Amino acid sequence: MTNSILFGWTRLSRRLQTLAKCLFASAALALLTYSGFVLHINLLTISLLYLLIVVAVASLFGFWQASFTSVLAVLLLDYFFEPPLFSFEVENPGIFVALVTFEATALTISRMHGREMRRAREAAIHLKGMEQLYELSRCTLLLDLRQPPGPQLAVLIQRIFDLRAVALFDMNLGRQDKVGEWAAGEEDLAKECYLRNTAQDDPQTQTSQRLLQTGAGSGPVGALAVRGKLNPLVVDALAALAAIAIDRHQSFEKEDRAEAAKQSEQLRATVMDALAHELKTPLTAVQTASSGLLELGGMTDSQAELVTLIDGEAVRLNELCTRLLVTAKLDGRQVGLDMDNVNVKELILEVLADRQTSSERNRIQVAVDDPSLVVNVDRGLLTMILAQYIDNALKYSIPGTPIDVEARRSHTDVLFSVHNYGSTIRIEDRERVFDRFYRSSDQKGAVPGTGIGLSVVKKAAEAHHGHVWVISDDREGTTFFLSLPMEARRKQ
Repeated sequence: MTNSILFGWTRLSRRLQTLAKCLFASAALALLTYSGFVLHINLLTISLLYLLIVVAVASLFGFWQASFTSVLAVLLLDYFFEPPLFSFEVENPGIFVALVTFEATALTISRMHGREMRRAREAAIHLKGMEQLYELSRCTLLLDLRQPPGPQLAVLIQRIFDLRAVALFDMNLGRQDKVGEWAAGEEDLAKECYLRNTAQDDPQTQTSQRLLQTGAGSGPVGALAVRGKLNPLVVDALAALAAIAIDRHQSFEKEDRAEAAKQSEQLRATVMDALAHELKTPLTAVQTASSGLLELGGMTDSQAELVTLIDGEAVRLNELCTRLLVTAKLDGRQVGLDMDNVNVKELILEVLADRQTSSERNRIQVAVDDPSLVVNVDRGLLTMILAQYIDNALKYSIPGTPIDVEARRSHTDVLFSVHNYGSTIRIEDRERVFDRFYRSSDQKGAVPGTGIGLSVVKKAAEAHHGHVWVISDDREGTTFFLSLPMEARRKQ
């Protein structure tokens, strides 16, 4: 309702302005006619003076006002200056041709002059729009990227372009910011434009709506609604600048979060390093004492069982601390690789000898395509990787099912794999299981763990310029892979 009333008043105001311009032109012609009639100016001279008034009206007001003025001028010429006077009759055919020629000349000149004036105005408006867009682009570079861009952009756009109202919807922040006067029912105009996914212009209310696109093929990041007298091309450019500003804010937030995560990770690695160092000494003492008690003997079965449990858990905690220390060094790029030629099969059997019990010995099957295959690696890190893979296979496999440990040469790489049948890993978790402290939601309550082991595996592989991955399927089982991109050599 408010928009309809506003449009009605605007249309009435324009009609009144047009009427005022026509009255002004009529008054000018009347004054010239009275002066010419009193001074007895001849027809040719008064015609030229009338033509000047027509051109002036075309320059000041436009073509239609000039057309009205030219018709009125022809009537005045015929009535006051062409015999018979005070009559619209034309006795001389030549005079009739002259009047028609005058009218045609006046209309042609008015049309040409009006066209040039319109082009000049459009050029001025275009230049002003370019200056405003430049000012906006300069101001957007000074935005506080730590604050939401919507309120800042809305105020800048309204101030620079002198608009009645501006609304901007930011899809990523899920907020709409408005400045100026919006009528009832227009509170979510920009958001509605985003939801419709279409841009539109309303000439009646001088309202333009645009989607904010950051690039071809990508979805809109928001929408913009402006109310005021603006060229549609300027509105398009305005929306592009707003989209760029929002995209800069999103990039800044991502960088800020990444930096915060990096600092948090560094702090966490430092804490883990310090904690592991502090735990190493008492754990060594506990392990030494428990091993000594087992060697001394003389305990009851219950006592021996408890001491054995203490000794096993102390060994487990000691290995965990070792992994934490290695992780901290790998994160800090402080680890120095002690490279050596290692026989692949012998290393695998060595790892299995430390972990196999009598009940598990028959489950694990080793397959190395070349028993003399040698790889140049850090023996300790490779041992830790294989131990983690085998421990996970034992932990997550179905009891009694086989576990396959394989190694083979693949072009210039050495490919290790550990396969088991058991719980599967979902597709969305297959990359994340190598992240520190991450555990699949399916396994958090089922199997105990810290989520550290596989992250150490990934860091150790990257230290060798290798990479790790996993495939998992209900029918085929789960296989963890390690690829070391260094040339494997045969033992001489």
